[in-house]
Amino acid sequence: MNWKVRIKNPVWWAQMALAVLTPILAYAGLTAADLTSWAALGDLLLGAVSNPYVLGLVAVSVWNACNDPTTAGVKDSARALTYCRPGKDGGKE
Repeated sequence: MNWKVRIKNPVWWAQMALAVLTPILAYAGLTAADLTSWAALGDLLLGAVSNPYVLGLVAVSVWNACNDPTTAGVKDSARALTYCRPGKDGGKE
């Protein structure tokens, strides 16, 4: 996978944040609006880390966000591996 390009893309970071937070919130029966303080977010994350089922949900969610469904297997396409940066034209330099 072309991790150097992915980490430069702010959309990928938002996707990862949602991939982690969404299953945790769903398991706890909460919405993002319920997180009204940093302490509440910390408590929620601490509870998630101590729960193997929730960690499994997060792992599947992150896997789904990282995997490219347009290619066979679990790697990026040969074209995607040539990208140097994210961009509208595919990021080739």
